Amino acid sequence: MPDAVRATPVGGDAVVDLAVYADGRRVPDLASLDEALAAVRESGGFLWLGLAQPTDAQIGEVADALGLPELAVEDAVSAHQRPKLEVYGDLTFMVLRPVGYLEREEMVEVAEVAVFLGADFVVTVRHGPSDVLARVRREMDDPGTELPDFGPSVVLYRVADLVVDQYEQVVGELERDIDEIEGEVFGPDDADHSERIYKLKDEIAAFQRAVAPLTRPIEQLVAAQAPHVREDSTHHFRDVQDHVLRAAESVDLMDRQLSAVLEVNTARVTVVQNRISLRQNEDMRKISAWAAIGLVPTAVAGVFGMNFRHMPGLSWEWGFPVTMGLTAVFCLVLFRAFRRNGWL
Repeated sequence: MPDAVRATPVGGDAVVDLAVYADGRRVPDLASLDEALAAVRESGGFLWLGLAQPTDAQIGEVADALGLPELAVEDAVSAHQRPKLEVYGDLTFMVLRPVGYLEREEMVEVAEVAVFLGADFVVTVRHGPSDVLARVRREMDDPGTELPDFGPSVVLYRVADLVVDQYEQVVGELERDIDEIEGEVFGPDDADHSERIYKLKDEIAAFQRAVAPLTRPIEQLVAAQAPHVREDSTHHFRDVQDHVLRAAESVDLMDRQLSAVLEVNTARVTVVQNRISLRQNEDMRKISAWAAIGLVPTAVAGVFGMNFRHMPGLSWEWGFPVTMGLTAVFCLVLFRAFRRNGWL
């Protein structure tokens, strides 16, 4: 860690917490980064500086004080990074994406955590809502919590472990919603559920972008291919690897499962639409048949309603009964013809 440290406060209001841990315990009463560095040198412990959504200037001060690489600092500030692990000389830089599931909105909420791991310091940068870092900090500050003695890499291990635990929780909640959708699609309801299915597929895609790329960084940690990650910690990271692989497989399975449900839903909607179209055609045939039958008396009434003085049958005493009879016969003939052809 560099010896030259600014005397002015570093990080500004972006600093969530500044602590030094020695022999598994927090060193109290540290007000500034220079005091923390002095305590690290004296105790042989490590520094943990937590930042939340820092500006370029704020994280630039921290980078100057601790010698953080410029490219990694840019990634930590800009956010929207894929999960990854990069090595810059004697420093490890890792990006993880914690997730949460909002049940009411059926939405996967994705945050981002960047971790700088040095020989005797850890710097974490958080973007978005996530309680992962706060939970790790509570564990570190609780004397009753027994954590592995991995030095500063214990922070990276616990952050990765809790992030992957959240993945498995979100998988369980998504599976319940998918089961519910399957029940609706295969149930007696003929409603179209495609909008909800598409929305869930979008959320699963966002979830997949957080889970799938993390498998390679965890594999690097298991292989101890990062500075300051000790070999005796690899079996702990191997447990994290098992969980992230299981979560990645579950996410892929859920996506394929939703695709199959969407196909079934589309087929059912098509059948329902065809049934409605057929029913409408039948109704139109009936309406057309009754209109044709009603056209006969309408035509007769229209002819005899013309006020001509000389019309056949007007002076015949049987003219009206015969006209009505013939009209009824024509109507009956049309009715039987339409009935025989299935129009009525």
